[in-house]
Amino acid sequence: MSDVRRDVVDLLRLYTIEAQRVAHEFAGQQGLHFTDLQALIAVMHAERRGTPLTPGRLGEALGLSSGATTAVIDRLERAGHLRRTRESADRRVVHLRYGEPGMELAVAFFGPLGARSQVVMDDFSADEMETVRRFLSGMLEAITEHHQELRTRDT
Repeated sequence: MSDVRRDVVDLLRLYTIEAQRVAHEFAGQQGLHFTDLQALIAVMHAERRGTPLTPGRLGEALGLSSGATTAVIDRLERAGHLRRTRESADRRVVHLRYGEPGMELAVAFFGPLGARSQVVMDDFSADEMETVRRFLSGMLEAITEHHQELRTRDT
């Protein structure tokens, strides 16, 4: 492995560790379980993609039983971090949406990180950012496939 590739892998690893520390800090300050934070992130990403999660899909994404998923959703709903909605013709289908109070807390906490990240990204051209996006998408796909393989191997 070349020095540059080794450095990239090390930087990804270090970034992941530091991002988890920041996430744990946010969760701790908000009195959330780390799993609750993972659920909020999953709900937020699904909303941004225009495909809100159902409780079942959230449970699959987090690898939780239906009972554990319900407990996470109940805690987050009580705290105002997310809300259940019924948006389809089939009123039995429940979608999960990010709650406004939760969004406000996240923006206040993560806003400074967003500003710092923007400064870094401003140093890259549009073509370079496209290369970074392609690289990170590939790396995400690789680790997701590996995780799925590990999960199916263990069952």
